[in-house]
Amino acid sequence: MSSNSRESRDGERTESTARTVRLKSRQAMRASGFALVTASMLPAFLARMSVTPAEERPSVRDRWVKRWANALLALFDIHVVVDGALPPPPRGRGRLIVANHRSAIDIGVLLSTFGGTMVSRADIAGWPVIGAAARAAGTVFVDRSNAKSGAATLRSITKHLEDGMTIALFPEGTTFDGDEVRTFHGGAFVAAARAGAEILPVGLAYPRTSGAAFVGESFPEHLARMARSDSTRMVLAVGAPFTPTKDTRAAAITGRAHDEVSTLVSRARTRCGP
Repeated sequence: MSSNSRESRDGERTESTARTVRLKSRQAMRASGFALVTASMLPAFLARMSVTPAEERPSVRDRWVKRWANALLALFDIHVVVDGALPPPPRGRGRLIVANHRSAIDIGVLLSTFGGTMVSRADIAGWPVIGAAARAAGTVFVDRSNAKSGAATLRSITKHLEDGMTIALFPEGTTFDGDEVRTFHGGAFVAAARAGAEILPVGLAYPRTSGAAFVGESFPEHLARMARSDSTRMVLAVGAPFTPTKDTRAAAITGRAHDEVSTLVSRARTRCGP
């Protein structure tokens, strides 16, 4: 065996070892940073809210949510490219943001871009650190397996929208891999029609090699895997807002939102690339 061949293999092993060390260091830094950013920002936010007049609390919460989401996106090196103009929040009415759901990152992306609060599955409320942050941010929790929970969630969404708030949700109900937009649940669209709220469709796309999809793994596993990942550039395509009337059928609103999100996902994919 030539000395050049041995040196080449030794160099490859050294490079592989160095990359492994870098990935583990990055993973540890981001995973611990996720908890530290949330744990450090949350007490200050709660203290501020405790002395803030009730009528000012939504705007204070909105600013905190955006700062928190931006900090987490920066920590994980997620770069959001917005395709299309961001319409200003409607005056005197609420706004419902609806998007496809592919990654846990989606939550930070929507909160960073639009502020407001989220509709999320009920078990997240009990998660360490992030559960406390979600509750503080005014998250509306829903247990889709419980009919009473679904009805209570619908009433809560309606009240938030009637109060002029922005709520973001993923009508597919869970995360999926790929660009196909699955069937939408219609409850939130009923709430939007009742409240006279604006609906803003959004399409999200990540590079297919990014590993951003949250499928077939627990949240800690997903977080650990994303903590090892390289910089990710994703695209958020913004559609045109529309406001359904109270007598518009829920199926018609749901179908329109689904079709528009599907179109926006295709547009985001074109901008994002494969």
